[in-house]
Amino acid sequence: MTEKNCEELAEKVEPDWEVSRHLTDGDIIVFNRQPSLHRMSIMAHEVVVMPYKTFRLNTTVCTPYNADFDGDEMNMHALQNEEARAEARVLMRVQEQMLSPRFGENIIGAIQDHISGTYLLTRNNPTFTENQALDLLRATSVDELPDPDGEEDGEPVWTGRTVFSELLPDDLNLEFRSEADDEVVIEDGQLVQGTIDEGAIGAFGGDIVDTITKEYSKTRARVFVNEVATLAMRSIMHFGFSIGIDDESIPAAAGEQVDEAIDDAYERIDELIETYRAGDLNSIPGRTVDETLELKIMQTLGKARDSAEDIASDHFADDNPAIVMASSGARGSMLNLTQMAATVGQQSVSGERINRGYEGRTLSHYEPGDLGPKPHGFVENSYRSGLTPREFFFHAMGAARGWWTPQFGPPSPATSSAASSTRSPNWKRSTTAPSGTPPAPSSSSSSARTAPRR
Repeated sequence: MTEKNCEELAEKVEPDWEVSRHLTDGDIIVFNRQPSLHRMSIMAHEVVVMPYKTFRLNTTVCTPYNADFDGDEMNMHALQNEEARAEARVLMRVQEQMLSPRFGENIIGAIQDHISGTYLLTRNNPTFTENQALDLLRATSVDELPDPDGEEDGEPVWTGRTVFSELLPDDLNLEFRSEADDEVVIEDGQLVQGTIDEGAIGAFGGDIVDTITKEYSKTRARVFVNEVATLAMRSIMHFGFSIGIDDESIPAAAGEQVDEAIDDAYERIDELIETYRAGDLNSIPGRTVDETLELKIMQTLGKARDSAEDIASDHFADDNPAIVMASSGARGSMLNLTQMAATVGQQSVSGERINRGYEGRTLSHYEPGDLGPKPHGFVENSYRSGLTPREFFFHAMGAARGWWTPQFGPPSPATSSAASSTRSPNWKRSTTAPSGTPPAPSSSSSSARTAPRR
């Protein structure tokens, strides 16, 4: 039945006819993304009819579905009787799934650009005119501003924290540390100090979302998450936020410092190998001499990667888009930025350096028995400078293993330091083992370099 034929059918309808109609705004449906790994893989949504033939959903529910927009397919089920619709509305609606039954904290919250937006809005507490503040809040239920925080050039202004506070319950009191490692203080619904980032509003235990869900109601939490998302996107549109290749570059002097750090690691590894071959290397308790050598090589090169990270981070400004995303918890980490700008580091398979290949060596390009870092998967170039063919080959081995293991096999001690974040419940965090620990630190080569870095 449609609007065009409803009058005609109304005259013809008889008892026992089954009347079907198109979905309309407000209908309750069940939405599912496979694989259905937990309860929140199937949730009930209210329909908003829009043009074209693609399912669209609120991005804040991507986390429980583990969904992104690179070709994901989902299933929609239109419920056929009132009992089913009532059951879905009461039990399965998205707001009823705010808290994860696995870890007891919110699993629905702000993600990615939402977090970058609130970080920019509250980090340095910028000021806004009346028109700007109302524009930021235009898609929320707020239609009146509080008293201004001051004046600039004779005009009243409101700070970013005051604008954000308009979304909070009036009697909310909360203190916690943010992802940016500063103290967040909320008193009587006002953000007094601190930065709003992933630790405050993100999925997987954002303190504000979690507190509102538990102390107020799931409905209030739903309203808050929706309004935070719209405020954050207006903030990003106000400030502007983009990333380019130049944002991952470091000065030539910094590149030389990275080279020196890796060269120092090369020399120490050469000494370790000489000591090992002379039979003078003392084994670590519980480890063989061979295992001890591997551990010491990886630890040495882990420190070299840490040095490269420190050098690179010293040359990135706080407003660098990649730094903003990493600092706020929106996406990525300093390790990712180091790999783009300084050095990719050691590739690992099952938590070890790459050892498989030909008999006695990984590739025919190397001498049999060469224990140096280069023949065993160290990538000394950065993504920006480009990898050599051999580095690219080792990188592909590590990345493939890093993708394969978490999804289809038992977890390994660590994945490749170059592998991108895997699609796990903590997909936004790096999957790399901490540097300096036995699994997957970075390393360098004892052989002479044949291609320039950076």
